[in-house]
Amino acid sequence: MIKHVALVSEVNEVPLRDVVRVSAALQKQVLRDLWRYWRIRATVDAFERLEDVPLDYWPIIVVRDVQGAAGIHLDKNGQPFALAEAGPSWSLTASHECLEMLVDPFGSRVIAGPSSHPEQGRVEFLVEVCDPSEADQFAYTVNGVLVSDFYTSHYFDPVQSQEIQYSFTGAIQKPRQVLSGGYLSWHDPVSDHWWQETFFEGTQSIFRDLGVFATQGQSIRSLIYYKTPEPRRLSHILPENPVMKALTAAAPKTTVPTAARAKSLREQIEELKKR
Repeated sequence: MIKHVALVSEVNEVPLRDVVRVSAALQKQVLRDLWRYWRIRATVDAFERLEDVPLDYWPIIVVRDVQGAAGIHLDKNGQPFALAEAGPSWSLTASHECLEMLVDPFGSRVIAGPSSHPEQGRVEFLVEVCDPSEADQFAYTVNGVLVSDFYTSHYFDPVQSQEIQYSFTGAIQKPRQVLSGGYLSWHDPVSDHWWQETFFEGTQSIFRDLGVFATQGQSIRSLIYYKTPEPRRLSHILPENPVMKALTAAAPKTTVPTAARAKSLREQIEELKKR
């Protein structure tokens, strides 16, 4: 089954031109990178208005200020949609939400495995493929657009193997590893509590007991979002950040060749018209 994702902006600072460019990068990331490890087939298309999005598409909507409502949600009919905050690095957020939406559309998929907490046994990990390595230093580019790293289907393997890829970029080097700026969530069936391993500050990760969840019609993922105080907003990476500096420096390597090709094509079109 092919899934369909729509990318649309509701803010003037993210014009259709940028939406089209980012959607093309996300489409390539899904077809080339996500497919390799998760075998998910999907389209990612840009639309000018939310009214233009067909009914069978899952929309990612760029908004000005999410005010704690970031991430993927379910509409009143139980279908997923995502909010991505506008900002200098909004493509990183859009990529994050797109990949997580495709792998777990309804925010309730779990995979069993040994707990990261030394005092727990087997637990149920919530499948959020970008969270453990979501920070900007682990991102990469597609078509010159910043996109998110994501873990592979081997991330919850019981033992480590040197020959296995645990995240697309290789930043994650062993099962259930949480990198700086990331987190991992799971359910302990013994206590019925949800837990997290977070690495938001300091030199090592910490464990957090989130307690028992009363879903009340919300997805587990939505509840996790509300209870996770992330100190960094992926859409607002500052220009002086090394990742943004590198992206700016590399931009001519993408834009100059494409401009040259466009010029060549226009010249060929004019020649064809003369014939």
